[in-house]
Amino acid sequence: MTSTSTSTSRADRDPGHKDFNNDDGSFNRPPSSFRSQIEKGGKHEPEKDRYHLFVSYGCPWATRTLIVRKLKGLEDLIGLTVVAPHLGENGWPFAKVDPFPGVDYDPFYDSSYLKEIYLKAEPRYAGRFTVPVLWDKKLETIVNNESSEIIRIFNTAFNEFLAPEKAAIDLYREPLRKEIDELNGWVYDTVNNGVYKAGFASTQEAYEAAVIPLFQSLDRLEKILTGKDYLVGGQLTEADVRLFVTIIRFDVGYHGVFKCNLRTIRDGYPAIDLWLRKLYWNNAAFSETCNFQHIKEGYYSLIRINPTGVVPVGPVPDIRPL
Repeated sequence: MTSTSTSTSRADRDPGHKDFNNDDGSFNRPPSSFRSQIEKGGKHEPEKDRYHLFVSYGCPWATRTLIVRKLKGLEDLIGLTVVAPHLGENGWPFAKVDPFPGVDYDPFYDSSYLKEIYLKAEPRYAGRFTVPVLWDKKLETIVNNESSEIIRIFNTAFNEFLAPEKAAIDLYREPLRKEIDELNGWVYDTVNNGVYKAGFASTQEAYEAAVIPLFQSLDRLEKILTGKDYLVGGQLTEADVRLFVTIIRFDVGYHGVFKCNLRTIRDGYPAIDLWLRKLYWNNAAFSETCNFQHIKEGYYSLIRINPTGVVPVGPVPDIRPL
């Protein structure tokens, strides 16, 4: 796979992750800022064609929402706009300034960058301009930009508009919630965010303090998934969605650019790899929301950790067949 040039210069592609490092060099992810819900009787009520999702295919957090949107059959209810994979000083670009393949124009305000959407919602906003963004077209504001909350909104908020078989899909069933929450907790800290803590560590000590627990958790997940198709309760849950978006990026991105290289998934974790391939090849919600070109371009365009911007051609294939 080769990199595709764009009108956004390499000099403009500095995500500024150094601003999130602690004094000891460890990476500290700031919390999301917009945390409203979609609910009857609330400010944001469930309605058809009222809400819109802004995402990057390169971003694992945003891809969580893409997967659940498709699993629940929400494509006709909630619109979608894809930004370019190049996270820069001005945030995520639209096709107006970065016409990378598969990138969209802002359909509402002809913006150049996603940050303009944030400033439309809150002109004095001084936080991070992150994806995903769930946008309320009626009120012209951001409902939520926290992926873990958006996937739960998608899981239940629009069931009244869905076909019975889609409404019946529940990724966070009451009897499984305690187990899901417990697993999500350590997977987020050591795996989902663990790869970033390793990749953006600015000292050797901070890097090792992240990468060793990461692989310890992968060892733990390997045991959990041995002989199983799903993480919790013998059924697809949000825990699978949340882990999938990290594992699908591991060999093509984190192993190289984030130095998470004790083992690859495909050669070091047979049970995780089989779980990954079954989800990808057997469920379109996982395969059709995965864009390896955007994933690799996004991570390998981060100047701080890959100054040359060279995108590797491997691994081949991006994911092995079943």
